[in-house]
Amino acid sequence: MTELHEALPPALRDAVDRFGHHLAVVEDRSAHTVRAYLGDVVSLLTHAADQGCTTVGDLDLPVLRGWLAARLGAGAARTSQARRAAAARTFTGWAHRIGLSPGNAGAGLASPRAHRDLPNVLRADQAAALVSAPGARPSAPDVTEPRTSAEAGSAEGSSGTRESEATAIRDRAVLELLYATGIRVSELCGLDRADLDHARQVVRVFGKGGKERAVPYGHPARDALAVWLQHGRPTLTTGKDAPNTVGPTTGENTPNTVGPTTGENTPNTPGPTTGESTPNTDTLTAKGGLRANAVGRARKTRKGHPAKRDDDALFLGLKGGRLQPTVVRRIVAAAARTAGLPHTKPHDLRHSAATHLLDNGADLRAVQELLGHSSLSSTQIYTHVSTERLRAAFNQAHPRA
Repeated sequence: MTELHEALPPALRDAVDRFGHHLAVVEDRSAHTVRAYLGDVVSLLTHAADQGCTTVGDLDLPVLRGWLAARLGAGAARTSQARRAAAARTFTGWAHRIGLSPGNAGAGLASPRAHRDLPNVLRADQAAALVSAPGARPSAPDVTEPRTSAEAGSAEGSSGTRESEATAIRDRAVLELLYATGIRVSELCGLDRADLDHARQVVRVFGKGGKERAVPYGHPARDALAVWLQHGRPTLTTGKDAPNTVGPTTGENTPNTVGPTTGENTPNTPGPTTGESTPNTDTLTAKGGLRANAVGRARKTRKGHPAKRDDDALFLGLKGGRLQPTVVRRIVAAAARTAGLPHTKPHDLRHSAATHLLDNGADLRAVQELLGHSSLSSTQIYTHVSTERLRAAFNQAHPRA
């Protein structure tokens, strides 16, 4: 994709660079959204350049439709086509607003209706078995936080035993909180201790776009969190080992680095501790924007809120840094294996929590707010799951089915 970006005519290449800056800085979009949108826009403008377009103002509806048709002919899925159409409309609308284009060519571009599969949902008893799976631990050491020599040695060592107990306590709290709240794995990893309101049993969550919401949790999650904060977290905090590093790390050795890193060498990169290098915003190009570190937001810096510090994190990894999403996925997968369940992902617990709420009479609007969905249509998918379960029960039990 870098080669495609560099091959664009200068005016189109500059437009991509400015659009990436707008998404990342002005609209505060996530790194994944910026990367996906810039990839789609570079693809669109490459197609447009092949059709003779040299500026954004040359784009018209036939060019946009031709680009989508070419992608469809190459075997693109309907969901990908829907995302590309959305990216094109966003780009052309932005270009029109800032004067790069006399009109908004994408305003008349229709999106193919994306096929939506029903989410994977655990039964209530399966979810209970998963979150209480005895000794649920990741099957492999945390890749983002390598084990120290003490951890790699015999489990009979007191340090290794304490850390094993601490991570087991942590894993139980992670599972309980994921299922109790239905929050996303990125939201869980972004939680700080200050986000917990123990008295009210509510957690403050910052979701997509930095939107804040309060999500309640029950007694099992409360008890698991209390054990983790009192007995588990202090052990991993005291085991923190990050020599020659200024600022929080992602669990890799990053000597002589100013500010947090992503595991790459990023010397002389000051700026907010968002968990990634933060290049100057005027260099947010498609070339850099296609990499997560160009956005400077792996750990989201929310609008109006200071960058997060690993020292404040609710959940820690083995070396005392903020727990990473990849580790959470291994925690959930390991617990599912222990409980004898099929492969399960953190998002499956989110699906399960939403479906179980609706199954037990929760209001759809309330579930929408708990999940942080901006549109009710995103939440309505769970009503289909509940309907399918009802139909299956009817077919199995009703004599006139």
